[in-house]
Amino acid sequence: MLVAAQPSRQNGAVRSPDVAWINSERWNALSESEQERFAPLCPDFVIEVRSKTDSIIYLQNKMQEYMANGCRLAWLIDRYGKKVYIYEPGCAIIEHSGFDIQLSGEQVFPGFVLNLGEIGNF
Repeated sequence: MLVAAQPSRQNGAVRSPDVAWINSERWNALSESEQERFAPLCPDFVIEVRSKTDSIIYLQNKMQEYMANGCRLAWLIDRYGKKVYIYEPGCAIIEHSGFDIQLSGEQVFPGFVLNLGEIGNF
Protein backbone atom coordinates (compact mmCIF):
# COMPACT_ATOMS: atom_id res chain seq x y z
CA MET A 1 0.00 0.00 0.00
CA LEU A 2 1.46 3.36 -0.99
CA VAL A 3 0.22 6.15 1.24
CA ALA A 4 0.74 9.89 1.24
CA ALA A 5 1.54 10.26 4.92
CA GLN A 6 1.85 8.08 7.99
CA PRO A 7 3.18 8.77 11.47
CA SER A 8 5.99 7.35 13.50
CA ARG A 9 4.36 6.36 16.77
CA GLN A 10 6.68 4.00 18.66
CA ASN A 11 8.09 7.02 20.50
CA GLY A 12 4.75 8.86 20.61
CA ALA A 13 5.63 11.38 17.90
CA VAL A 14 3.47 11.93 14.84
CA ARG A 15 5.39 12.56 11.63
CA SER A 16 4.19 12.99 8.06
CA PRO A 17 6.80 12.25 5.41
CA ASP A 18 6.28 13.45 1.84
CA VAL A 19 5.83 9.81 0.74
CA ALA A 20 5.39 6.71 2.88
CA TRP A 21 4.85 3.03 2.16
CA ILE A 22 3.65 0.29 4.49
CA ASN A 23 3.69 -3.31 3.34
CA SER A 24 0.24 -4.76 2.78
CA GLU A 25 0.52 -7.34 5.57
CA ARG A 26 1.12 -4.64 8.18
CA TRP A 27 -1.50 -2.35 6.61
CA ASN A 28 -4.17 -5.07 6.50
CA ALA A 29 -3.53 -5.87 10.19
CA LEU A 30 -4.83 -2.39 11.06
CA SER A 31 -8.50 -1.80 11.78
CA GLU A 32 -10.55 0.16 9.27
CA SER A 33 -10.64 3.02 11.75
CA GLU A 34 -6.84 3.04 12.05
CA GLN A 35 -6.52 3.07 8.25
CA GLU A 36 -8.75 6.15 8.05
CA ARG A 37 -6.45 8.32 10.15
CA PHE A 38 -2.78 8.40 11.05
CA ALA A 39 -1.96 4.74 11.59
CA PRO A 40 -0.26 3.82 14.89
CA LEU A 41 2.91 2.53 13.24
CA CYS A 42 6.04 3.68 11.48
CA PRO A 43 6.18 3.24 7.68
CA ASP A 44 8.50 0.66 6.16
CA PHE A 45 9.76 3.19 3.61
CA VAL A 46 9.74 7.00 3.52
CA ILE A 47 10.84 9.76 1.19
CA GLU A 48 11.40 13.33 2.33
CA VAL A 49 12.03 16.13 -0.17
CA ARG A 50 13.62 19.25 1.25
CA SER A 51 11.52 22.36 0.73
CA LYS A 52 12.75 25.92 0.88
CA THR A 53 11.66 26.33 4.50
CA ASP A 54 13.22 23.05 5.73
CA SER A 55 16.54 22.96 7.54
CA ILE A 56 18.67 20.05 6.35
CA ILE A 57 19.63 19.32 9.98
CA TYR A 58 15.93 19.13 10.95
CA LEU A 59 15.25 16.67 8.11
CA GLN A 60 18.31 14.55 8.91
CA ASN A 61 17.12 14.30 12.52
CA LYS A 62 13.64 13.40 11.29
CA MET A 63 15.11 10.62 9.14
CA GLN A 64 17.05 9.28 12.13
CA GLU A 65 13.80 9.26 14.10
CA TYR A 66 12.07 7.21 11.39
CA MET A 67 14.93 4.71 11.48
CA ALA A 68 14.88 4.50 15.28
CA ASN A 69 11.16 3.71 15.13
CA GLY A 70 11.41 0.80 12.69
CA CYS A 71 11.57 2.31 9.20
CA ARG A 72 13.46 -0.06 6.88
CA LEU A 73 14.45 2.40 4.11
CA ALA A 74 14.43 6.18 3.89
CA TRP A 75 15.52 8.63 1.21
CA LEU A 76 16.16 12.29 1.91
CA ILE A 77 16.28 14.35 -1.28
CA ASP A 78 17.93 17.72 -0.74
CA ARG A 79 16.84 19.83 -3.72
CA TYR A 80 18.91 22.80 -2.60
CA GLY A 81 22.13 20.99 -1.70
CA LYS A 82 21.69 18.69 -4.74
CA LYS A 83 22.24 15.59 -2.62
CA VAL A 84 20.44 12.37 -1.78
CA TYR A 85 20.86 10.60 1.55
CA ILE A 86 19.95 6.93 1.87
CA TYR A 87 19.15 5.52 5.31
CA GLU A 88 18.95 1.81 6.18
CA PRO A 89 18.95 0.19 9.64
CA GLY A 90 22.39 -0.71 10.91
CA CYS A 91 24.16 0.92 7.95
CA ALA A 92 26.09 4.12 7.49
CA ILE A 93 24.14 6.85 5.72
CA ILE A 94 24.94 6.85 2.02
CA GLU A 95 25.30 10.31 0.47
CA HIS A 96 25.10 10.91 -3.28
CA SER A 97 25.99 14.26 -4.83
CA GLY A 98 23.84 15.28 -7.79
CA PHE A 99 20.63 13.82 -9.12
CA ASP A 100 22.05 11.67 -11.88
CA ILE A 101 21.05 8.58 -9.93
CA GLN A 102 18.44 5.85 -10.00
CA LEU A 103 17.22 4.86 -6.53
CA SER A 104 15.85 1.39 -5.92
CA GLY A 105 13.50 0.40 -3.12
CA GLU A 106 13.90 -3.25 -4.07
CA GLN A 107 14.90 -4.59 -0.66
CA VAL A 108 11.79 -3.06 0.99
CA PHE A 109 9.40 -2.04 -1.82
CA PRO A 110 10.01 -4.54 -4.66
CA GLY A 111 9.83 -3.03 -8.12
CA PHE A 112 9.93 0.60 -6.99
CA VAL A 113 12.58 2.66 -8.77
CA LEU A 114 12.97 6.44 -8.79
CA ASN A 115 15.17 7.88 -11.52
CA LEU A 116 15.97 11.36 -10.26
CA GLY A 117 17.73 12.24 -13.51
CA GLU A 118 14.45 11.89 -15.40
CA ILE A 119 12.60 14.23 -13.04
CA GLY A 120 14.83 17.20 -13.86
CA ASN A 121 14.47 20.33 -11.79
CA PHE A 122 11.93 19.89 -9.02
